[in-house]
Amino acid sequence: MEYPIGEYYCKLDAKGRLLLPSSFKEQLGEAIEEGFVLRQGISVKCLELYSMADWRDIQSKLGKLNSFKRENIMLIRRFNAGARLVKIDGNGRLQLPKDLLEKSGITRDVVITALTDRMQIWDKELAEKEDGLMSDEQFAELLDAKLGDIDFNDR
Repeated sequence: MEYPIGEYYCKLDAKGRLLLPSSFKEQLGEAIEEGFVLRQGISVKCLELYSMADWRDIQSKLGKLNSFKRENIMLIRRFNAGARLVKIDGNGRLQLPKDLLEKSGITRDVVITALTDRMQIWDKELAEKEDGLMSDEQFAELLDAKLGDIDFNDR
């Protein structure tokens, strides 16, 4: 699935529902019907939202790990712990479970951004702090280091 382009700013209501912008929902297309999987962020304090197709792909990869190795079972169990199936309701809202909101530090103002294989849902203040960890100069250096030798014309 191709995830929405850009960042989206939303507000959480008192019941933990996130009203999604119409342009965001339009970009999700048919994935809205199938639903999503929501889980706590892996290495950052946010929530991660996967399309069902991407979630199944990750589960398939995890399923290739040797299930007779304790560390693999622990990894799979930990990765899947707290994951929830969520859907966007008819009013364009996404219900975020209270326990996941607490773990991610999300209060009212929310930023949604896309990665290549999932979306991240952040508390706005925490997102700004995370983004501030890398200066524009450091970002440019990282782009050069990671992508500078790639020929983007070779398709």
